[in-house]
Amino acid sequence: MNNRNLFTTITMMLVVLIAGCAKTELSDMANLNSPEPQFDIAVAGPAPVNLGSAGKFVILTKSGITNVFPSAVTGNIGSSPITGAAILLSCVEVTGSILSVDAAGPLPCRITNPSKLTLAVGAMQTAYTDAAGRPSPDFLNLGAGTIGGLTFAPGLYKWTSAVNMPTDIAISGGPSDVWIFQISGTLTVSSGVNVTLVGGAQAKNIFWQTTGAVTLGTTSHFEGNILCKKAINLQTGASINGRLLAQTAVTLQMNSVTYPY
Repeated sequence: MNNRNLFTTITMMLVVLIAGCAKTELSDMANLNSPEPQFDIAVAGPAPVNLGSAGKFVILTKSGITNVFPSAVTGNIGSSPITGAAILLSCVEVTGSILSVDAAGPLPCRITNPSKLTLAVGAMQTAYTDAAGRPSPDFLNLGAGTIGGLTFAPGLYKWTSAVNMPTDIAISGGPSDVWIFQISGTLTVSSGVNVTLVGGAQAKNIFWQTTGAVTLGTTSHFEGNILCKKAINLQTGASINGRLLAQTAVTLQMNSVTYPY
C-alpha cells in the first residue's frame, strides 16, 4: 500500500470513529431529556392499625348510641353486648346496616347478629390495644397538649395528658401515609374547629387512640378513626369523616358521620 492509499484509509477510519463518538454523545443527551424513572412512593409514618372486622362499622360501641334527631350516618352501626334498645338512631338516619344483638333494635331495618357484633367488638378492643402500645413515638407531648394551629406530618404522636384543640389543625401527607395519635386522657375539640386534610392524606389512615372521653364541639369537623376507651360525644352539628369506635357509648346530636372509604 502506497502512502497515498495509507493516508486515505487512516482518514476514513478517523471519520468512522468520530461519527461513532458523536452518535454516543447525542444518545447521552437524549437520555438527559427523557422522562425521569418512576419509583414507588414511600409510605411515611407507622404501620396502620388493623381494625379487623370493626373496620366494617362507622359506629361501634359496647353501651349504645344516643341521638338527637336528625343525624345522618353513612356506614354500618352496631352495639354489643348491650341490648339493641340502646341504639337510638332511626332507620331513616342511617345509610347502611344497623346490627343488634337482639330483636329490640330499631325497626324495621335492624339486623339481629350477635355473633358478628361479638367479633367486631373484640377486634375493636384489639385495635385499641395495638394503637395504645405502639412504642417510640416520633413526638412526645407536642404543644403540652394544646395542638391548635399545628400541621401534622405522618408519624406516631404521644401525649401523657389531655389534648385540647382550640383552633384548626391540618394533617398533611400522601394517600398511603399513616398517623397514630396516642392520648393518655381526654380529647376535646372546640366549637367550630376543623381538622383539614392536606396533600392527599386520607381519614382511613388516621388513628386517634384516647384513654379518656372524646368531645367534638358544636359544628366542628373531624377526620380519622377514634378508638376510645370511654365515651365519644358529638355536640350539635359536629361532623366526622371517620369511625367512632367506643368501648362505652356514642352520643349524637344532629350530626353527620361518614365512613372513611
